Amino acid sequence: MKHRFYRKYFSPLPQKIIAFLLILLTACSTPEKETVNDSKTKSIGVLLLNHGSRSERWRSNLLDLEENISKKILTIEGIDGVRTAFMEHAEPSIADALKAFDREQYRHVVIIPIFLTIGTHMFDDIPTIIGKKENPASLEKMKLENIERYVPKAITHLAPPLDFSDLMKKNALRRTKAFSTEAKEEGLVLVGYGSTAFDEQWTTLFNNIGTHVCNETGITDHTTAWCGHIAHYSPDTTTAAVNRILQKKKRAIVIPLLVSSSEKFQGEIIGSGVAKINDHESRVLYKPDAILPDVYLEQWIIDVAREYAENIQAGTKS
Repeated sequence: MKHRFYRKYFSPLPQKIIAFLLILLTACSTPEKETVNDSKTKSIGVLLLNHGSRSERWRSNLLDLEENISKKILTIEGIDGVRTAFMEHAEPSIADALKAFDREQYRHVVIIPIFLTIGTHMFDDIPTIIGKKENPASLEKMKLENIERYVPKAITHLAPPLDFSDLMKKNALRRTKAFSTEAKEEGLVLVGYGSTAFDEQWTTLFNNIGTHVCNETGITDHTTAWCGHIAHYSPDTTTAAVNRILQKKKRAIVIPLLVSSSEKFQGEIIGSGVAKINDHESRVLYKPDAILPDVYLEQWIIDVAREYAENIQAGTKS
């Protein structure tokens, strides 16, 4: 099904990935339900979904995002409400948000995941939480981590993750330019959460971002480090990545490509990895920041919400 959103944001993808995405989107769809002609019934709700963190700083950045864009989203015809939910470690949960939409009799909920790219959460966990899949591993994880599963009365529509736009390239470029003063003497280190099951997709994404930043700045070398479970939450991969750059260049620019900021990731993991470098104060350029706040990300969400709302109202998206 070809929509303006896909033509505008989707870059050409290998056939294998296209097939994979079709499976994902099919797994997250649901047949059209008969709507009730009730004056209290609302049309479309938008749910901004993030992984979640125990860090209040991380959570507040996502709530700030909702506040920044809610007024614009609510001007879109058919959209009556906007909420934020967290997959784990923070409230409100996905189940809580969907229950609230059901109480207010929304007919549709567009779930916009603020995730970098496809991974286990996008492919298995979220569809399982909202009742679109029966993935045994996800169900077991939900029991262990006390994540509630809730099948809403509203029809749910799961949008694609952030890599279906060029906003991460723009974000990394902007943040790199803020550091760069002598491109030929600098190298770039992009640090992300990572994924064991989807390592190929994550590696490709970060390579594409790094290549774009280098082409735009004149920096000639870039590399990637992981800071999540794939790296056992260790600072060592950050240290190793920085050292790879410093073997060739005088300085390393370290950019964390994480949606939000937390004391654990930007501080304890990435920050500690940088601190292990000899003379890191003069040789490593690092700020413990995140993708948020970002005006391009805000506009991307608004555009996604508008596209889904138009398609829902036109009856072209089930």
